[in-house]
Amino acid sequence: MKISVVIPAYNRVNTLARAIESVLNQTHKANEIIVVDDGSADATSEVAKMYPEVLLLRQKNMGVSSARNNAIMMASSEWIAFLDSDDTWSSEKLARQALFHREGPDVKISYTDERWIRNGEEVTLPKKYQKPLNTTFENSLSYCNIAPSSVVIHRSLFDSVGMFDESLEVCEDYDLWLRILAKYEIGLISEKLIDKYGGHEDQLSMKHWGMDRFRVRALEKHLGSEYAGVVRQILIDKYERLHAGAKKYKRLDEVEQYRARIEQLHAGY
Repeated sequence: MKISVVIPAYNRVNTLARAIESVLNQTHKANEIIVVDDGSADATSEVAKMYPEVLLLRQKNMGVSSARNNAIMMASSEWIAFLDSDDTWSSEKLARQALFHREGPDVKISYTDERWIRNGEEVTLPKKYQKPLNTTFENSLSYCNIAPSSVVIHRSLFDSVGMFDESLEVCEDYDLWLRILAKYEIGLISEKLIDKYGGHEDQLSMKHWGMDRFRVRALEKHLGSEYAGVVRQILIDKYERLHAGAKKYKRLDEVEQYRARIEQLHAGY
């Protein structure tokens, strides 16, 4: 099973080498490693150039979705694995997923459990991010519990559901997984095969207030689907939270916008 590894990186001179080396240490070797420098202002590209196994793609700063999409189009393998440049893999990660897909060839995407590392120590995952035994569209609506760094996906799924939405600054992964789950099964390997390092100030999730502002844009795409009923209820809940947040922070234009959308959803629009 040939796998191309995609690593988007923006100003990650301090963590990129750690990520790359975790790929090089895999017992199931990657067919290629593509690092996309998304317009970094530091020496991120120079770190990538230290590794002859790495294919480096440099682009102006266009965001993580653009970086991943461009690497997917560049990749030569049928299977794609994502790794964020501040995360790492255990040495058996790709081997476990390769075995999973050999044994279940009808499943075209899988993910793994994860460890969260804060200040050098493992912390317990909040309950809402713990992995369900069966990952479904319905139980993935509230929050995204599939880490991009844990995913291996067959490129045919991009032909079916599309690629990462480049208009979303964050929650682009949540959006893609929902589009996939609406049509396909996503398999889980219940082993902690990735380490997610958090708490640093350049994390996208720490830069944006009201992450539900982006989740609702992803959810709106499914109002015409067979899941419209449950999606509408989740949307109402999220818009109500956004409405309360906008009032708290005196974002008056958004207060009216969210109030109007809540009324529309209650009316069935």
